Amino acid sequence: MADVPNHARVVVIGAGIVGNSLVHHLARLGWRDIVQIDKGALPNPGGSTGHASNFIFPVDHSREITDLTLDSVRQYKEMDVFTESGGYEIARTEERMEELRRRMSSAKAWGIESELVGPEHVKEKIPFIETDEILGAFWTPSVGVVDSLRAGTIMREKALELGALTVVPNVEVTDLVVTDGRITAVETSGGTIETETVVVACGVWSPRIAKMAGAAIPLTPAVHQMISVGPIPQLAERPGEISFPIVRDMDTFCYERQHGADMEVGSYAHRAILHEPDDIPSIEQARLSPTEMPFTQEDFDPQLEQAFDLMPEALGADGAEIRYAINGLLSLTPDGAPILGETPEVKGLWSAAAVWIKEGPGVGRAVAEWMTHGSSEIDVHHSDIARFYPHQRTRSHVKARTSEAFIKTYGIVHPGEQWEGERGKRLAPMHAQQQEQGARFFETVGWERPHWYDGNEGLLGEYGDRVMPREHEWDSRWWSPIINAEHLAMRERAGIVDLTAFAIFDVVGPGAKDAVQRIVVAQADVAPGKVIYTPVLDERGGFKSDLTVMRLAHDRYRVVTGGLHGMADKKWFSDHLAGDGSTGAAAVVDLTSAYSTIGLWGPRARDILGRLTDDDISDGGFGFLSCRDIEVGNLGVLASRISYVGELGWELYVPMEEGARLWSLLHEAGEPDGAVPVGIGVYGTTGRIEKGYRAFGFELDGERTIVEAAMQRPKVKQADFIGREAYVKQREEDPKTVLCTLTVDDHTSSSGVKRYMLGGEPILTRDGGTLTDGHGHHPHVTSAGSAPSLGKHVLMAYLPPDQASLGNRLAVSYMEELYPVTIESVDSTPLLDPENARIR
Repeated sequence: MADVPNHARVVVIGAGIVGNSLVHHLARLGWRDIVQIDKGALPNPGGSTGHASNFIFPVDHSREITDLTLDSVRQYKEMDVFTESGGYEIARTEERMEELRRRMSSAKAWGIESELVGPEHVKEKIPFIETDEILGAFWTPSVGVVDSLRAGTIMREKALELGALTVVPNVEVTDLVVTDGRITAVETSGGTIETETVVVACGVWSPRIAKMAGAAIPLTPAVHQMISVGPIPQLAERPGEISFPIVRDMDTFCYERQHGADMEVGSYAHRAILHEPDDIPSIEQARLSPTEMPFTQEDFDPQLEQAFDLMPEALGADGAEIRYAINGLLSLTPDGAPILGETPEVKGLWSAAAVWIKEGPGVGRAVAEWMTHGSSEIDVHHSDIARFYPHQRTRSHVKARTSEAFIKTYGIVHPGEQWEGERGKRLAPMHAQQQEQGARFFETVGWERPHWYDGNEGLLGEYGDRVMPREHEWDSRWWSPIINAEHLAMRERAGIVDLTAFAIFDVVGPGAKDAVQRIVVAQADVAPGKVIYTPVLDERGGFKSDLTVMRLAHDRYRVVTGGLHGMADKKWFSDHLAGDGSTGAAAVVDLTSAYSTIGLWGPRARDILGRLTDDDISDGGFGFLSCRDIEVGNLGVLASRISYVGELGWELYVPMEEGARLWSLLHEAGEPDGAVPVGIGVYGTTGRIEKGYRAFGFELDGERTIVEAAMQRPKVKQADFIGREAYVKQREEDPKTVLCTLTVDDHTSSSGVKRYMLGGEPILTRDGGTLTDGHGHHPHVTSAGSAPSLGKHVLMAYLPPDQASLGNRLAVSYMEELYPVTIESVDSTPLLDPENARIR
C-alpha cells in the first residue's frame, strides 16, 4: 500500500462499506486524486462492517431508506456478492400480525414482492422451526445476504483501476485543520494531507473525528449482541453459506440466520448499551477487533432461551455450542436516520455515517452524486446532517434518544408515536397558558407544540358526528376527534394557532435581493411589504424546500419555513448567497429563537384583530400576500397576511418575550366570537388537506417537480435561479406522474369497523391491480387526513398520468383490505372553496 501523500482533492476517512462505496462512486463520477485512509488493515480494518450479520430485508416504512436499500442490493448483485435466501418476519401476537399487514402496504407501495403466509409456509421452508406460537409471517423472497468485505474490496479496486484512488491503511487521523471555516488539511500518524474536502465515513468513530474540526456528527456507538451456534447437522449438510430463509422473530426482538454450519442469533431485546467513541479500544487493545467487544452473557440469556424454544432441534443439536459471541458495536442516531452531507459548521467537511450494510452502496452513490452535482438521484433529505438543531447535537440528547429508540428496532412504532424522553426542551412563551387550556403536546425538533386541546372537548357535543370519530384503536392512536372539532370551529368562527416552532432567518445586506432572487423560484424583486410563497429547487429541478419570504426592506428579506427542515433551509441559503460580487454582500441571520409566531384564522379573524388595532386591516388596506408592522394592543407586531389553512387571517410575529401577552390578547378579543385555540392537527393536516396544499417532505421532495405537483405558474421569471434550466425543460415535457387528491368512498372493513388511512398506503386499481407511473414508481398516499368541512377522508397521491382524471375510481390498500376511492382533483384546485373566496 502507498505512503501518505501530501495532497488530495478529497480524503475519505474509513474503509468500511460506506467509505469503499464512496470512493468507487466518486471515481466513477470523474473525481481523481482521492485518498482513502483507515487506521486498520485491509480488507477488514476493524469497524462494524467486519462483524455485520450482512443480511438485507428490503422493506422499510421509509421510502428513502427503502430506495437506498434497493439500490444497494442492485449494486451487490452486479458485483456478484449477494445470495438470495428469502426471509420471514414472524408474528406471535395479533398486534404483530396487524403490523405485518401494514408492512404489506409498504411492500406494495415500494413495489417489493412480499406475502403474508401461515405457519405451514414457514415450516415447509424451515423444517426445524417450531410453529406452535407462530400466528403468521411476512415472507419476502428477495431477502438475502451479502459479502460486504468482498464488496468493499471490489469497489476499492474499481477506483484503483481508474487511477483515481490512493489507499493508505494502518494510518490514524490525529487532527483536522480548519482555516477560516473551511477544511484545509488532515493530519495523520503518517503525515499531513492538504485537501479542501474530507468525508468522515468511519462509523462509530465519526463523532470523534468530526470533533477535531469543531463539528458534530450526533451518533453513538451502541451494542448489538450476537452469537454463533454450531456445528448444526441440518445446516452443515447444505452447500454454501446460506440455504435456509432468515428468520426475524419480531416479538422476541431476535433473528436467526444461517452462516454455513452455524446458526447466528442476534438480539435487539437487551438493554441499551451505549459507548463513547473515545472509549472504544484500540486495535492493539482489542481481543478480536475494536468493534467486537466482550460479550455480556446476562443480557442475552432470555433471548437465547427464546431462540432455543423456536429452533430446539437445530440449536440443541448434539455437539452444537456457542462458538462466537460478541457485543458488536453499531451506530445509532437520535432519530434513527443516517447522517449524510456537508456539516453546517465546517465547509468541505462531509459526513457519511450511521449507515447499515443494507444501505451502504446506495448511500455511497447518493453522497458522491451530492458532492458532484449538488443533489442526488435518490432524495436523502431526511438524512441530511443539517437537519439537527444545536440541542440535538449534544451527547446527552443523543444518548437519551438512542436509549429509548434501541428497543424499538424490531418494535411496532406508530407513525404518530411521540418520544417520552428529552421533552420540555423548547417551550413557546405561552406554554403555561396552553397547559391550562388542556394542550396535548407533540414534540418537533425540541419544541412542545399543541396538537389539540382537551379544553375544547365541549366542541364534540356541538358538532356531533361531523367530527368523524374513529373506531379502531390504531387509527385513533395519537389522534383525537377534538382536532376535527377545532377545525370546524375555526372554519365557522376563528382559531388561534401557536406557530413558534417556525424556523426564521433574515437575508440581509446590499446583496440580499440578488441572493434571494437566485435561490427562490418566485419573483423576489418585489416591493417591501410583499410576501412571497415559493418553492426552492436544486440544480436538477427537484424540490429543496417550500417556504415563504417577506421583503421587509430594500436590503432585508425574512424567510419563514417549517421547523423540521429549518436548519437545512438555513444552510442552503447560506451556501448559495454568493453571486458575482457586483451588488455587494449578503448574510443569513438566524432569528428562530428571537420571535414567537401566532396564527389567527377564520371568518371572524378580521373582527378579532380589529378590536386590538387601529391599523387598516381591511382587504383593501391590507391585501393578501402582504406584510407590515402594526400595533396590537400595546405590542408592536409584524403581521403577514397569508394562510396555510385556507381562511382569512394573519401570521403575527412578536419578540419571544411578548408571545404570551399576544396569546392572551387574541383570546380575550376572540371570546365574543367563540375563537378557540387550535392545534397543529388542524394546521398541518385537516386545514391543509381540504385546500390541497402541498407539504415538503410529504408531497414535495427532491424526486418531484413543480409540474408534477401542479404548482407551476403561468410564466417563469427571467432572472436566473438555481434549477431554472431544469424547470423550464420540465414545463416543456409531459409529466411522468401527477399529484391528485382523492376521497375515500367507503371506510367499512370486512369486520364492519370503519378504518381510516394514515399515510403511506398503496393506491391500486379498483380491483387491486398495480399501477406504475413514468418514473417506475408505484403510487402511494403522501398525506392522509380528515376533511371535516367536507365530511370526507382525503388522500393525496402521485398517479400515472393516464389514471389522473376526475371521477376515476381506484382503491387504497389498508391493512390488506381494499377501500374504494375517487379522484376529486388532478391539479392544485382545492376541494374546499376552489375560488379561494374565504381567504379574502
